[in-house]
Amino acid sequence: MAANIEEKVVSDWINELFKKQQEHVTTYRNEPVSARKNRLIQLRKWVLSHKPMIQNAIYADFRKPEMEVDATEIFPVINELSHALANLERWTKPQKIDAPLTMLGTRSVVRAEPKGVCLIIAPWNYPFNLCIGPLVSALAAGNCVVIKPSEMTPHTSALIKKLCDELFDEKLVAVCEGGVEVSQQLLKLPFDHIFFTGSPAIGKVVMRAAAEHLTSVTLELGGKSPAVITASANLKDAAKRIAVSKYINNGQTCIAPDYVLVHESVKTEFIEQLKVQITTLFSEKGKSIEGSPYYARIVNERHFKRLSQMLEDAIERGAGLSFGGTVKADENFIHPTILTDVPAQARVLEEEIFGPILPVNSFSTLEAAIALINEKPKPLALYIFGSNKSEQNQILSQTSSGGVCINDCAVHFLHHNLPFGGVNNSGIGKAHGHFGFMAFSNEKPVLRQRSGLTSFQPFYPPYTKSVKKMMDWLLKFI
Repeated sequence: MAANIEEKVVSDWINELFKKQQEHVTTYRNEPVSARKNRLIQLRKWVLSHKPMIQNAIYADFRKPEMEVDATEIFPVINELSHALANLERWTKPQKIDAPLTMLGTRSVVRAEPKGVCLIIAPWNYPFNLCIGPLVSALAAGNCVVIKPSEMTPHTSALIKKLCDELFDEKLVAVCEGGVEVSQQLLKLPFDHIFFTGSPAIGKVVMRAAAEHLTSVTLELGGKSPAVITASANLKDAAKRIAVSKYINNGQTCIAPDYVLVHESVKTEFIEQLKVQITTLFSEKGKSIEGSPYYARIVNERHFKRLSQMLEDAIERGAGLSFGGTVKADENFIHPTILTDVPAQARVLEEEIFGPILPVNSFSTLEAAIALINEKPKPLALYIFGSNKSEQNQILSQTSSGGVCINDCAVHFLHHNLPFGGVNNSGIGKAHGHFGFMAFSNEKPVLRQRSGLTSFQPFYPPYTKSVKKMMDWLLKFI
């Protein structure tokens, strides 16, 4: 009974909050662009002036190093804010559209109007970046926003609530902390847009709920992002860039390389280079990685157990343990790990890993590597290392993925002029920069017709022989 009462209280509170934003959405829609810009300026000031607080909150959630917080949580948000502020006047200006021959006499524009009341469901792996980044796009587009931060990173969620309470009226931006029950209540409401970042499994739940109200969605999901190392690759560079993108944030990154396919002729050398780079990057002056201040931890016990079981499963099935493998349950610590010759049935090759375990398998022909990639659902990212442009183009043309980096990993996320997102199983819709602004906007076409004779009037009924002749002529020559 007590649980039912508590659920009703939460439901009533969320419903009241949603109603309040619906009542005020028109007010914010009609504000000048300068009001939106001012909010973004205030948000940027808050983030920069509270940097130590952000670092401490994220460290408390999973021991993320300060510099890593700056680089992967704060910098992308500031980058997004600065880009929006520099371009918002242009983005919001109606875009003139040229009239085709059949529309002579008309004038048309496309207006980017706010979608309305939007829901942002943020993940735990980059709990600040992947919450505030979409908020920047939503506010730039003129929307009201409800944020559901992850309950798995409670310190960062509390910080996000503090940020929003200090900067915004809840009629504009509100934060709903809590667990699955809060998400379930929110998903019952007819939001105008939902921006979700998380796993494909939960993405399907969100999309089903959105379908009940025909709500548009942006789904940033994940999947098994491969890295292909060809024989022409610079192996030292490839090893360093893969090591950084894979083991930063303890591997808990949706665009981290999930597995490596390396040409058999360079496999041994690549693995040796990878070991050197991991040790150089994540240990301190010869000390163990376990005691290093440069290496984060798994977010909680549940995910630690899942990863430990995946590692045990791979080894039991015959995978080689080439590097790492040490785990410590009391710290949620998993050493950067390299597995080799991993059988296809192992969980690490069937499920998204989302941790510091990297399977490395070899291939003899590029066609074989491409076939392995295409056997799996389309990934969020694909990474190609090599100098042979013909091989690069072959992989690009014969695979599908949300994004691609050639001779690097993950850096496309930071390029605000590129769309970021997945395809099919790895996501729907794009984010960042203008693409994020448009995700939270309705592209509304407005056509102005002149008075008097128009290009369409000759084709009005009744459909006489002369009308038919004109239509035949038009179909022939248009």
